[in-house]
Amino acid sequence: MQHPARPEHHRPYVSPALRLAADWSWRFVVVVAGVVLLAYGLSFVSEILIPVLIAMLITALLAPVVNLLHLRAHVPRAVAALVTLLVAAGVVAGLVTIVGSQASSQWSDLADSATRGVAEVENWLATGPLHLTSTAISDYVSQIGTTISQNRGTLIAGATGVVSTAGHVVAGFFICLFTSFFFLLEGRRIWAWLLHLLPDPARDPVDDASRQSWVTLTHYMRATIVVALVDGIGVAIGAAVLQVPLATSLGLLVFLGAFIPIVGALLSGTVAVLVALVAHDLVTALIMLGVVIAVQQVESHLLQPFLMGRAVAVHPLAVILAVAGGATVFGIVGALFAVPLVAVLNTGLTALARGGRRTEEVQEIAASDAPLAPDEPAPHDEPGPSSSAGDVAGPGAR
Repeated sequence: MQHPARPEHHRPYVSPALRLAADWSWRFVVVVAGVVLLAYGLSFVSEILIPVLIAMLITALLAPVVNLLHLRAHVPRAVAALVTLLVAAGVVAGLVTIVGSQASSQWSDLADSATRGVAEVENWLATGPLHLTSTAISDYVSQIGTTISQNRGTLIAGATGVVSTAGHVVAGFFICLFTSFFFLLEGRRIWAWLLHLLPDPARDPVDDASRQSWVTLTHYMRATIVVALVDGIGVAIGAAVLQVPLATSLGLLVFLGAFIPIVGALLSGTVAVLVALVAHDLVTALIMLGVVIAVQQVESHLLQPFLMGRAVAVHPLAVILAVAGGATVFGIVGALFAVPLVAVLNTGLTALARGGRRTEEVQEIAASDAPLAPDEPAPHDEPGPSSSAGDVAGPGAR
């Protein structure tokens, strides 16, 4: 007796496009989950991680000076690193002292100008199109005072948080200082140890990609310092000519803000415009605004293209999006590290895609840096690689 034929089982048809999209989707989800998990884990050690990252930026800036003293002037590397770091710290301390003395001498005049400005605003509110009476203005002020009183506990908690943050800043300063010193002193050995944690087949490609990334970071820091100096000096000179109080302090603020490309110097420049408005009048504030815009135009059309060059090949749109994304996710710290991170990743991933091979451009850049010291071991005489860029810390140090 014949059994009826069973119906053939048909597998559901999945188009190649959908299958490819599914393959990409789950891999993308895994990568994003890994990045989020890594960021979440690092957030618990941010008081240590941030000073270490700042130390890497400082090392990228000061390593050429240390190499020059060590290789050309034959100064012991420990002494060269210590002297360079102390001189840099002394320059920063001197600037802070100048700003503090200027602020203490001109703060009373600025406070008087602010009081007059508030009185003018109140007069405009009463006589202007809003026609607010003095009673209404007093009511608004009273409401603000009542709101502050009702939220006193929140304000006290915020003040306590500020004190705690100040303690973290002091601790972070010393961590950054000591880390910078040891990066400048033994950066190559630190990198060699980290490199030997990787499997053998991955060491050479990662080392070559990291060296190129370190060259990019070094050139980025050099260019950023020059751009920041030009921005700060330009705004300080403009404020001094217009007799705006705290001209040096405003210049230093713009200098620090310029480390956040494109938007940093512009946002910090608005503080100079506000000070000009409070200390003088609207016309002076508009002229100060013109000075800030002129400085920004010089930066955007002259300094950035010529100084950054092809060594830091990051499109302006990528810079803006990176700064916005970093500020949204991690605040001011994210905005500070967004662009150097994008530049380093761009160089490193491009090098890995080429199998770690150097381009002619990067070879020329690396060849222009300081060679190994005569008393240093040859590239393969010690565990880990050595770099023609000299003893520098972090990726790229060999």
